[in-house]
Amino acid sequence: MRIAVLILVIFNLAGTQAFGQKKTSGKELKLLVKWMTGDFSSKAQSVRDSDFFDIRLHIRPIWKSDKSNHWLYVEQATAAAENKPYRQRIYKVEKDGDQGYKSIVYTLPEPEKWVGSYKNPAVFNTLKPKDLTLRDGCTVYLQRTKEGTFTGATKGQGCESTIRGAKYAGSKVTITAKMLSSWDQGFNEKGEQVWGATKGGYEFVKM
Repeated sequence: MRIAVLILVIFNLAGTQAFGQKKTSGKELKLLVKWMTGDFSSKAQSVRDSDFFDIRLHIRPIWKSDKSNHWLYVEQATAAAENKPYRQRIYKVEKDGDQGYKSIVYTLPEPEKWVGSYKNPAVFNTLKPKDLTLRDGCTVYLQRTKEGTFTGATKGQGCESTIRGAKYAGSKVTITAKMLSSWDQGFNEKGEQVWGATKGGYEFVKM
């Protein structure tokens, strides 16, 4: 009888712990999405170090009616030409196992059609997830640190890039309540960097 009671207690404790972890990870996922959402600028970094450009980054939730997933529209451009973004993506942010998170990257059909759409995310209701193209190998895997930030990177050499003779790209990301740091680099088949910042990541301060 005592053994049966002991097994039952252990089972209940394990179940309670698992439920607590699931609940916590759900809250953290929402926090991650909240921190990723907004308007960001690297102006302060560009003033401090001329090797970095003044870049604007805009991230907005889309498809809010999808209660099971978190979708974000991402638009990136130089401050001098915000109406001509050089990067437009859709991110799907979700849990990765019990402790991790991942940001899955997609490209848009006819990206020029969506320029400036962060100002009115409802326009994406005419688009469906099946219309997107997965950027295979470009997913960013994140972990919550002891300091409370989210940090992570892409894995391996599967994120294809052909810019300036590159073979693959890699990204390292750190996200806090006030800043998003992103270090994007392109490498050739010898593993030599051929594009991207060389000193470290761009520091996008939330405006």
